[in-house]
Amino acid sequence: MKVQIINKSKHPLPQYATPLSAGLDLRANLNEPITLQPLQRVLVPTGLYIALPAGYEAQVRPRSGLALKKGITVLNTPGTIDADYRGEVCVILVNLSADPFVIEDGERIAQMVVARHEQVEWQPVEQLESTERGEGGFGHTGKK
Repeated sequence: MKVQIINKSKHPLPQYATPLSAGLDLRANLNEPITLQPLQRVLVPTGLYIALPAGYEAQVRPRSGLALKKGITVLNTPGTIDADYRGEVCVILVNLSADPFVIEDGERIAQMVVARHEQVEWQPVEQLESTERGEGGFGHTGKK
């Protein structure tokens, strides 16, 4: 799939790390490092602007290594970039660790997955079709 992109950053275009990767690495595009204090959140620019085709979204997700090793994650995960958005792709990072974390220019801060989606057309009804689960909520399908 071809996606139009403008790269105003100092870094290469997002790339897949391996041939079977689903996510493209997003890099911070900074004039100076940002120190993210414990429980602080920040909007990190990437310098990228994209035009997705209709019926697609880009999901911004955490990088597992940053999450596990440093406690850094994407706050609104997955963040959604709609096909009609033309602004800069930015990432909301939060520090869930007890230690400050320094975000450096060019650091891989998140991954972006492009996915197809559908739009629903609501069909109002008086009753929903029944299922085995019914109205069972959280934990309903777990073992007893």
